[in-house]
Amino acid sequence: MKRYRPTSPSKRQESKVEFKKFITKSEPLKSLTKGFRRANGRNNTGRITTRHKGGGHKRLFRDIDFTYNKIDVPFTVKTVEYDPNRSGFIGLVAYKDGERRYALLHKSARVGDVYIASETAPITPGNRLPLSKITVGTFVYNVELKPRGGAKIARSGGNYVEVVAKDGGYVDLKMPSSEVRKVLETAWATVGEVSNDENRLTNLGKAGRSRWLGIRPTVRGTAMNPVDHPHGGGEGRQGRGRRRAISIYGKPTGKGQKSRRSKKYSNKHIVRRRKVGKK
Repeated sequence: MKRYRPTSPSKRQESKVEFKKFITKSEPLKSLTKGFRRANGRNNTGRITTRHKGGGHKRLFRDIDFTYNKIDVPFTVKTVEYDPNRSGFIGLVAYKDGERRYALLHKSARVGDVYIASETAPITPGNRLPLSKITVGTFVYNVELKPRGGAKIARSGGNYVEVVAKDGGYVDLKMPSSEVRKVLETAWATVGEVSNDENRLTNLGKAGRSRWLGIRPTVRGTAMNPVDHPHGGGEGRQGRGRRRAISIYGKPTGKGQKSRRSKKYSNKHIVRRRKVGKK
């Protein structure tokens, strides 16, 4: 991590990942990029569905390959690059047949490394296999929920999922949240951990860096008026006046309260719920 001399109150706290130690190229491949407009927490009708999002620096979208649909074709890592749209590092990979794509790299990936997506690939970091072929206790990332549906789980910097059991056509996976979940054994995953594991140690140092990232301020409900939040109002500081903390929409929030729908379609795949509350 890179730290600064305390030339200002924000610099005293600020810390960053030393990208120069990892990044080998600063400009992305133009043919694999495009402009896009970020949703900023709005749905298709423009209504806010996720609070505290908006603004932020303009970003160029990198087309990342999460399908890995070129089976039994080796690919070589050509670059290690920064992607403003995700916390892990990406790399330009060249397949043996000449095609180039962007891929999410694992923790120890370096330029020149060769990997493959194959049912007979060795279980080494960077290779991609079906979950049925991966031994229990292995860390994986870029995990599919449905076979050939593209990677959906464990894609953030430093994240991984642990294979803990196999039974009845399913593989039990321990998620980063501590939840244990069943996934079909025919789904694919990449062996290893996502790169840039130091990302979670970053200290933004000042409110302005949050705004650059598109994160808007969070106001406490108790600081609002009754018309704006169920916790609002009162003379001076008040207790919330209700048993459970709730959001501005009246839904349970924080303090380890259960918010998952009792009839959610994927409940049958959950072996053990995540641990909630203070860690």
